[in-house]
Amino acid sequence: MLTPRTLTSLLLALPLAATALLSSAHAIPSAAQNPRVGAEVAKARRTFDVNGVKRNALVALPGAKSDRPVPLVFVFHGHGGNAMQTGRKFAIHKIWPEALVVYPQGLKTVGILTDPKGEKTGWQTHMNEGKNRDLDFFDHMLKTLGEEHSIDNRRIHVTGHSNGGGFSYFLWSQRGKEIASLAPSASASRRVLRNAELIPRPVLHIGSPKDTLVLWRWQEATINALRKLHECGKGEPWGERKGCTRYPGKTPVYTFVHKGGHRFSDDAPAHMVAFFKSHPLPEVTERKSDKTVEDKDN
Repeated sequence: MLTPRTLTSLLLALPLAATALLSSAHAIPSAAQNPRVGAEVAKARRTFDVNGVKRNALVALPGAKSDRPVPLVFVFHGHGGNAMQTGRKFAIHKIWPEALVVYPQGLKTVGILTDPKGEKTGWQTHMNEGKNRDLDFFDHMLKTLGEEHSIDNRRIHVTGHSNGGGFSYFLWSQRGKEIASLAPSASASRRVLRNAELIPRPVLHIGSPKDTLVLWRWQEATINALRKLHECGKGEPWGERKGCTRYPGKTPVYTFVHKGGHRFSDDAPAHMVAFFKSHPLPEVTERKSDKTVEDKDN
């Protein structure tokens, strides 16, 4: 596994051919497949045995040792994408070197808007799809990394682009107790629109009115549903962050609206990290009567 600095150097040095190699494959390229990458990939690459299936991810350890538990961030690629490409584009490990950052690799999955034959990599978006293989993958990574490292259980965050953003919404619906906050990009969620039984969590939704794949009206409907769910008021500027709006409420909703269409915005990662840092899970308070968790507004 790599430190943020080493992993960043590796990702920036990769030729486009190396990232394209993953588009139709399940594994992250090895040094043998691409000698220019060298042994560094083997250090960054983790293989997890999930129900007899080998699942892969790139894992970047915090840049320095700490006596305190560290935040954990999962970053999911879009349909047809890959972990290496996402690590280069999001580079959360570089912006937040104190965190342990995971870039998982998806398997071939039938797409909702494209790829009806399921020839490209992606993630499940509803229960029992693919026998919940991706939900099991998340659970396995969370458990394994928690056993290997001192993880701050109040600071587990998820994000992803397009299909990866949809998977982030799905994880919220299924693992809301573990997730502190989420930052989906270029995605929409029917679960939010149907007012599923979601545990209120801060959300940063990133999108563009020029998106011609995941249409803005779908994303805007998701944002409005989130605001209703969280009983949010009128939006206000989020500090000096261009294109960013904060909707205060019982649980805040944030948006970052850009002009890049369906492409992932280069400005998004910095907003994500600032958002994640501001929204850990609330402190747990056990009541003597029913031992329920007392939620405090962040």
